[in-house]
Amino acid sequence: MTNNEQNMTTVIGQIFWSFCKISPISFGGGYAMIPAIEKEVVEQRKWMDEEEISGALSIAGSAPGGIGVNAATIIGYRVAGLRGAIAAIIGIGLPTFIIMMALAIGYTTVEDSVKASAAFEGIHSAVVAFIAVAGWRMLKSAVHDKSTLIIVAGALAALLFTSIHPALLLLIGTIAGIWIFKMKEKLKDVPPPTKTGGRTAPVPGPIQAGQYIWGDGI
Repeated sequence: MTNNEQNMTTVIGQIFWSFCKISPISFGGGYAMIPAIEKEVVEQRKWMDEEEISGALSIAGSAPGGIGVNAATIIGYRVAGLRGAIAAIIGIGLPTFIIMMALAIGYTTVEDSVKASAAFEGIHSAVVAFIAVAGWRMLKSAVHDKSTLIIVAGALAALLFTSIHPALLLLIGTIAGIWIFKMKEKLKDVPPPTKTGGRTAPVPGPIQAGQYIWGDGI
């Protein structure tokens, strides 16, 4: 085995273990994982910077399925390709599977336990804080000007006060985002992409098409 293969094997093992540690704190849904994912990937492992993880979480929140598994797949693939993605999926799914099996087997013995009910209520309360922190960070990365603020406020109002399906909101956000981006290009508020080294460079500044299109997975 060459040094490169050994290094790749080590990285894949690290990906698996990182998401294996994160998975058990996912009480309340995948959004509760986001602060832990950011801390592990950006601060501890340094696999991505804040801008990259924000983009990955935006895509993960917009795609079908749970944001935790989606984010793990994107990050694993970004770090170590297909094998990294597979390791991340197994790492984030295995602990949850084992815990749910144990809970299913032992549920009948604790379903009437006052202590067990109190413990789950405490866990749910803590999860609210996790989700609030994740939402605040995603809000900061999504809102750059009045246009994005209007999209966020409109989507929030629609979710709270109407019965519009979230998938329809995503479609509306996509259309609105593309339209706003094109209008800003016409008004010269957004410089057109430039060619650098044979590739199209991203639009400079805080305004990027993907951020308008998906609105961070609302």
